[in-house]
This record gives sequence, C-alpha cells and structure tokens, in this order.
Amino acid sequence: MTQPIVVAALYKFVTLEDYVALREPLLQAMVDGLMAWLKNDPRMVDIDHKESYCDDQPFYRTKVKLKKEIVTLGVEGVDPNKKVGTYVDPKDWNALISDPEVLLIDTRNDYEVSIGTFEGAIDPKTTSFREFPDYIKANFDPAKHKKVAMFCTGGIRCEKASSYMLSEGFDEVYHLKGGILKYLEEVPQEETKWQGDCFVFDNRVTVRHDLSEGDYDQCHACRTPVSVDDRASEHYVAGISCPHCWDKLPEKTRRSAIDRQKQIELAKARNLPHPIGFNYKQTPSEA
Repeated sequence: MTQPIVVAALYKFVTLEDYVALREPLLQAMVDGLMAWLKNDPRMVDIDHKESYCDDQPFYRTKVKLKKEIVTLGVEGVDPNKKVGTYVDPKDWNALISDPEVLLIDTRNDYEVSIGTFEGAIDPKTTSFREFPDYIKANFDPAKHKKVAMFCTGGIRCEKASSYMLSEGFDEVYHLKGGILKYLEEVPQEETKWQGDCFVFDNRVTVRHDLSEGDYDQCHACRTPVSVDDRASEHYVAGISCPHCWDKLPEKTRRSAIDRQKQIELAKARNLPHPIGFNYKQTPSEA
C-alpha cells in the first residue's frame, strides 16, 4: 500500500522585499522539504500549518504564484501586519460563539457556506470577498454590534476581514486561529459546533469533521460543489454541467467544459497524467 499524501494548509502575512528571488528556491523545495525550507528563514520561523491526508493526488500541478494581493478585499490600507483582530484558539472557540452578545460571521463565499458552517453563523451570501465590505456597511453598526467573531477555512481571509472591521470602528473583533481546519483537527467531534462538511481548495473538494474526504465532487463548468443527489440529477454531466449551472452557463464556457472533459477522458484512456497543466507535446508516446 502507498503512504497517504499529506496536505498542508498554511499562511503568514509578512513583508518580503526579495519575494521575486524566492520563487524558484521555493518551487524547488516543494513538497516534502517545504516546511523545513520555510522555517529556515527567520521571517517564517513561527509559521503555523495544518495537516490532513488523502489517498489520491490532491493537486494536478505544483505552482508558486507572485500576486499583488492575496485574498483580494479591494480596500486600500487594510494590512494585517499593522492591525488585526484577537486570535481565538480552537479550544476556546465554542465558549466564545455561545455568547449571545457575539455576532458570528462566516467570511467565506456562498458555495462554501452551503456545504457546512458553525452553528448560529450568519451567511453574508457573498460570491466574492470583494463584496464583504459593502455587506458589513449595509448590515452592521459598530455602535450596536460590540463583539464580532469571524472564521474562514484556514484563517487567512479572517486576517483581512478582522483588520477591515477594526478600521471601520468595531472594537472587539475575534477570529478563529488556524480557521475551520484547525478547529476540526483539535476539537473532538462530540464537542463540535460545526455542522456539515468543510470545502477545501483541492481535489478532495470537502472534508468531514475527522478530516477524511467528503462525498462532494465539483462541477468543472461552474466550480460549484455537487452532492450525491446533485450527481443523480438528469442535469449532471461529469465535467460539463450540474443542476446549479445547466441552464445558466454561457455557450463559450460550456464549449470549454466539453473540450476539457474530452481531454480528461482521452488522458485516462491512454493512461496519461491529468491534462491540467500537462503538455502532451512533450509526451514520448506522442512524439
């Protein structure tokens, strides 16, 4: 039997003046040596990470991206390095969100919330994190809502969200340290206030409370998670459509989905790697 694959989720907001020069060494250090490589840099030595496991390859390719902003909020001046909310350890999270004076907000997008969330959490019904500031301004008042608790998958989005909330005048802003994944890792299932599965950004699609792979798949046409019932629908065609998008997709997107699925099926038939990120012109059998 092969060893299970370790999936590590981690983040840290830090200023890296030499970030361009770090790209290639970081790419070369992946995957097994990644954590050791990061912690060899004094700026990263305290980086925290969460681990889960799966039997199949969770990603189709290895990438290191250089981006101007991570989890784009669209508000100038929001900087978690300068101002951020109060971290709450998973072991203390249940007590905090059980307080009736605490406003509990799920900062993730609507398709993520629909799969699972914390008991009593408010769903902003956002389709993009850029919508979050307008949602807060339209629905909440720092003078009335004295205590705010927020959470997201791994903790990174809440860094931005809590910094933004503080800049808007909210005094007591809390966020779950390590996010939902750390909570599921550390809090026993019999004590949980989590309901449902947790969406993850890899090929597993969702994980259960014990961090095992869930029963959801993902529609490659609209990126919406699809349940077992969804996949039984007459409108579900693997890789091409699902009950959420079958009558909404632009024709160009639908054609792309059909072409992509043909490539996937061809790769399977030829026992080749998944076509995403793979150059078939370099395949010896095709040369």
